[in-house]
Amino acid sequence: MCVDRDGGLGPDGPVVGWEAVQALVTDVGVDDPENSRVNCLLETLRVARDLGDSGEEAIVAVVSGGGEGINSDRAVARQTDQLVETYAPDSAIIVTDSASDERLVPIVESRVRVDAVDRVVVRQSHDIESTYYLLKQFLGDEELRSTILVPIGAALLAFPLLLLLADSVAIALASIAAVIGTFLLYKGLGIDDFVAALPRWVRDAFYSGRVSLVTYVVGAGLALVGVFAGGIGVSGMSDAAEILLVLRFLFDSVPWFAAAALAAATGRLIDELLAEEGVSSALMNLPFGVVAVGLVVRGFTGYFLERAGVLEPVAAPTLVAGPISVEGFALSIWGRLALFVAAGIMVSLVGVVITSRMTETGRQLDEFPE
Repeated sequence: MCVDRDGGLGPDGPVVGWEAVQALVTDVGVDDPENSRVNCLLETLRVARDLGDSGEEAIVAVVSGGGEGINSDRAVARQTDQLVETYAPDSAIIVTDSASDERLVPIVESRVRVDAVDRVVVRQSHDIESTYYLLKQFLGDEELRSTILVPIGAALLAFPLLLLLADSVAIALASIAAVIGTFLLYKGLGIDDFVAALPRWVRDAFYSGRVSLVTYVVGAGLALVGVFAGGIGVSGMSDAAEILLVLRFLFDSVPWFAAAALAAATGRLIDELLAEEGVSSALMNLPFGVVAVGLVVRGFTGYFLERAGVLEPVAAPTLVAGPISVEGFALSIWGRLALFVAAGIMVSLVGVVITSRMTETGRQLDEFPE
């Protein structure tokens, strides 16, 4: 069966029989020798001949749609019903010459079993036709258009404007490259999906009374405080090297960043506990890991800053409690680093122990029947 969705093959109705299809090939070829439907009809005759040579009883037919869209598909369905009712075939082999004709395969398949689909592509126009359908499919995809065509069009529009304002080709190209790079990162990292889902998540959090919503806001505030604390710390070091500025910023801001992450992790952990669906060990260990990392980073940045002479050694004051008194002392640079690293490791180990104990207890409770 040769199917044609556009309705350019023969009269309204199926063309059946070897002689009728041969005459149709001549008519179509004389009217338009460059038409690919000629090759499609010839391929249909060849398939029917090969089936006959192999001992099978084959009937060659051509169905053609009429009109556009739904009307064309219904015409093919009507002609297929006529063929099935008249000849009662066991199966069908469909021959097409384009991707649009292959959309008719489900219509035919709903009426008779389809054993194969043979698509005919002229050798000389294989690459051109494939490129055409790829472009057509690309332009028909709304998401691809908005992702690729919109940035290209915006860049082409912005380039002459930037040339007029900046009067420099380098500045214009750099600005466009920066904007396109930002957009690609925005799409590639999935930030657009996060931004699209954020209002719904906030609404659900308000309605469900999640604690994490408040702790996330607290964490954002603490993170801003950390940024300001780091900025204030480096404001008086204008003559220092860049590496020292970075270390001083981290030294002053890391405690606030750790507190922000701890607040957010604690709120998430409370939500999971209130949900009564079980809490993963990774989520339970997250607050301890945040504190441990903060202590280690604080220790190493303090070590480098003290070694560069930016920070003073840590000194413990003299303690007096009645008859007992402890004289003050100063930690060495290595003692300071060892103290913070040991504290971080200790906090991490405590988190691992507590998490394993709670996980084991929950597993034991699950073994009891309700």
